Amino acid sequence: MLDTGGTTVRDDDIALTAFVEALAAYDAGPDVVGFHDRLTFVRRTMGRARLDVFRVLLGDESRALGANRVFEAAVESAVVQGDIEPVCGAEEAIRALRDAGIAVCLATGYSQRTLDRIVDAMGWHGLVDAALAPGPHRRGRPHPDLVLGAVIDLGIDSVAEVAVAGDSVSDLVAGQRAGAAVIVGVLTGSHSYDDLHRAPHTHLVEGVWDLPELLVPGFAPLTAA
Repeated sequence: MLDTGGTTVRDDDIALTAFVEALAAYDAGPDVVGFHDRLTFVRRTMGRARLDVFRVLLGDESRALGANRVFEAAVESAVVQGDIEPVCGAEEAIRALRDAGIAVCLATGYSQRTLDRIVDAMGWHGLVDAALAPGPHRRGRPHPDLVLGAVIDLGIDSVAEVAVAGDSVSDLVAGQRAGAAVIVGVLTGSHSYDDLHRAPHTHLVEGVWDLPELLVPGFAPLTAA
């Protein structure tokens, strides 16, 4: 299971910009007292389901739902405008994993609709086996639901056969809670080495391009270029 933004997709802070736009739409933006603390919380919780983050920040379900709609619309607009691209080496790594018989599932904190648009924009429908997002009866990270959902959807026999990789603490905590055997922090996204080192992990790597060498015996190293 591979995270999307910051792990396999380079989005140049699209999520952060969309958070600011959504908070501003609900009177919690840059001109409102406490914005710095709200932004710090957003950065710290990257990787979580966005709606859950808005629930904490706005303290009201109706406002959280509205802000999440603004957020998702801003992200989708950026995707349509082509403001995303694969992380260098991501496509090669995914192909290498699948060539080795390893199923690949993408995970996100965005909605399923937004994730589907990202996969469309990347042209990855034939490249990955599944792409899962939080939704009804499936909580976002750091809960284990996305990992366990992939196990069920892809017919994996044991969670001990699962590797989880992501750029945020929430990605790694979700992997641990699900019981994944391999939990990999990558350094191409939201959280720093120190952040990821303090989180549950089995490995920390420079980027997703390191995964085939880590997971496939005898595999020659890929590079980011």
